[in-house]
Amino acid sequence: MPTDQIDTRVLRDIMGQFATGVTIITTLGDNGAPVGMAANSFASVSLDPPLVVWSIDLNAPSLSAFRTHPSFAINIMCEDSKDLVMNFAKPSDNKFADVSWQAGLDGVPVLDAASTVIQCRTENRIEGGDHEMYLGRVIDCHKTDKAPLIFHKGKFAKLGNLL
Repeated sequence: MPTDQIDTRVLRDIMGQFATGVTIITTLGDNGAPVGMAANSFASVSLDPPLVVWSIDLNAPSLSAFRTHPSFAINIMCEDSKDLVMNFAKPSDNKFADVSWQAGLDGVPVLDAASTVIQCRTENRIEGGDHEMYLGRVIDCHKTDKAPLIFHKGKFAKLGNLL
């Protein structure tokens, strides 16, 4: 099917069939203020060297911060952090108000509510359609035993029984 005939709403629904984890990607802005956004476009790329990838919309207000700062953190969110994720999913002047975090690699915010944190340095940026992909080299990571928050068919979910 030619790409100009693909209905973007249908494609979005089809992509929503793929269950993902939920992340809040953080960095620092030009003024040193913390910057963050919710994203589920995250994947592992390589173990040797350790690389991950995620993407950001070219119209995202935080795009310039990610382009400028050399580091970012992938905060994989736990199942009881839905409200926090929603806070980072919409525009706001101060998404970090009342959010507990610590300074990580190069000062990048590491969220206390995360079940897992992967701290990276930007290795490469690749434009693809209406998004820019960030290839990051993993510099540090840690995990907890908190259960992950899942996103499927446009809704949050909890991890079910394992097979």
